[in-house]
Amino acid sequence: MDAFDDLLDWLSGRGLEVVLIILGSVLLARFVSWAGNRITDRIDRNATGGDALVRSEAAKHRHSLTQVLQWAAIVLIYSIAVFFVLDRLGVPVTGLVAPATVLGVGLGFGAQRIVGDVLAGFFIITERQYGFGDVVSIQVVGGGDPATGTVEDVTLRVTRVRSPNGEVVTVPNGQIVKVVNLSRDWARAVVDVPVPSTVDVNRVNEILREVGREAFRDPGMRPLLLDPPTVMGVETLGLDEVNVRVVARTLPGKQFEVGRDLRARVVLAFRAQGVQVPAPTAHDGDAATKVQESAR
Repeated sequence: MDAFDDLLDWLSGRGLEVVLIILGSVLLARFVSWAGNRITDRIDRNATGGDALVRSEAAKHRHSLTQVLQWAAIVLIYSIAVFFVLDRLGVPVTGLVAPATVLGVGLGFGAQRIVGDVLAGFFIITERQYGFGDVVSIQVVGGGDPATGTVEDVTLRVTRVRSPNGEVVTVPNGQIVKVVNLSRDWARAVVDVPVPSTVDVNRVNEILREVGREAFRDPGMRPLLLDPPTVMGVETLGLDEVNVRVVARTLPGKQFEVGRDLRARVVLAFRAQGVQVPAPTAHDGDAATKVQESAR
């Protein structure tokens, strides 16, 4: 009976405090998560006013920074709650300093990769190498195919990228050796148009210039283009064909959409003018496939 009374006394005293601490930490962590999501949603709404608009570099950085601060605040809340719970349970917290130091040293040697990931993530965010919504190509240690897609999440430890096929690729920040940002400030759509070597190149250039002017006048394409597409002229020479290059400066991340639209316009314009596009050979087809895969 005395033990039962002692248990009731403990539950009404320190036990209740432990429950309140745990409940309060969970509620506070959920509030931080809710507030962080509200802030990031507001940043996204203010940064994107439609499909033709893209996030500014400052908005991307604010979004990534908010996510990191949210994660750090939740970790801090639970860490403080653990110490308070241990103190209420009668565990001498000061007596855990020495074992914690030894444990920290052991974890430091055993978790070097995690520490490296966190440090790399810190520099990625502070240097604004990329942020939420950027289209990137990430090369990791050991080579292999790079992870290409849209950045969906950046934390101090990992970067999550959504590939064009819908897969989510998680890359530890410490394993990143090279990042190609395809949506920084502005982008360039490059379209190589193959034409038979017997065709008048000057006529082809004029058709392509008119295609560029029409695209720049199109209300659907105008918001994506920073200036009218430019015909650079003959890029490569072959026995049966030549490649004429068209270049257009676009909004960040919109180069693929602009490139597809320009190719469709070129096909229609050539068909209307009676210009035939040579059929690709097996070698050219393989090269074109590689170019398309790299563009994705």
